[in-house]
Amino acid sequence: MSVLVYTESENGKFKKNAFEVASYATEVAKQMGTTATAVSFNATDKESLGEYGVSKVINISDDTLSTFNAKAYANSIKQVVEKEDAKVIILSSSTDTKFLAPLLSGYLKAGYIPNVVAAPESTTPFVVKRTAFSNKGFALSEINTDIKIVGVSNNAFGIAENKIEASVEDFSASVSDADFGIKSIEIDKVVGKATIADADIVVSGGRGLKGPENWGLIEDLAEVLGAATACSKPVSDLGWRPHGEHVGQTGKPVASNLYIAIGISGAIQHLAGVSSSKVKVVINNDPEAPFFKAADYGIVGDAFEVVPQLTEKLKEFKAQNA
Repeated sequence: MSVLVYTESENGKFKKNAFEVASYATEVAKQMGTTATAVSFNATDKESLGEYGVSKVINISDDTLSTFNAKAYANSIKQVVEKEDAKVIILSSSTDTKFLAPLLSGYLKAGYIPNVVAAPESTTPFVVKRTAFSNKGFALSEINTDIKIVGVSNNAFGIAENKIEASVEDFSASVSDADFGIKSIEIDKVVGKATIADADIVVSGGRGLKGPENWGLIEDLAEVLGAATACSKPVSDLGWRPHGEHVGQTGKPVASNLYIAIGISGAIQHLAGVSSSKVKVVINNDPEAPFFKAADYGIVGDAFEVVPQLTEKLKEFKAQNA
């Protein structure tokens, strides 16, 4: 009876969150006196999960599953759960898994707790710590169903190396046309840049940038930091930036190590969506902007003066330490 972890991949390569959930699953397995098994779809570097304590990787190789489909993936993972007699399933907190988890929970009649930020407080009973009240507090929650599903918050547990040799097993899942009721027609992906989901640093801009022609300020700073770019809801609504960059409670949640907000006043929905970030920095010319109350560091000043200077200082720092 192993702990099963779903490890996400793209173009055959595991995403960063795959290594975090693998590390988490290894810790849970240790507490339960068992081993961690991973399930992946069309992955090419399967053995690499052994570096994070996974003892077995079950790879579902199927061209029809090359693109994420919540229902088909949930049905496939259900079959692996039954095959392995897994009682605990570990997922990330990505956009994809938030669609997948409720379906998998229904298929398995399993309790599901998302936004988990630490290893279980205990496994008998199974109690985990999760964020609550839009990340303003924490709650200890118990899962008392036979099968349990845990959704780990991004960057909450971290990546821990625990190198062992992982065996690899191919598995053919039984999926039907009914599993593909919703099909992806076209997928636009960011190429050559850090994505919001995987980035350790996110640089975000708001209406204080005054127009899309000034977005170079955000992009230049992001390039120096190796960061992803993001924006507030009004910016995407105005068409200055694509909706895929909108972060906040009504957009993409952010749980980066560093979040820099430039020209964003800090509406409650935006703050709720970025509150899981470890360090928050705000640059705004309004000292009464709500974001200053939530930020770890703040600069009251004109973004058009502050950001170019910050970018240049960071370039100088990198050059001196190259």
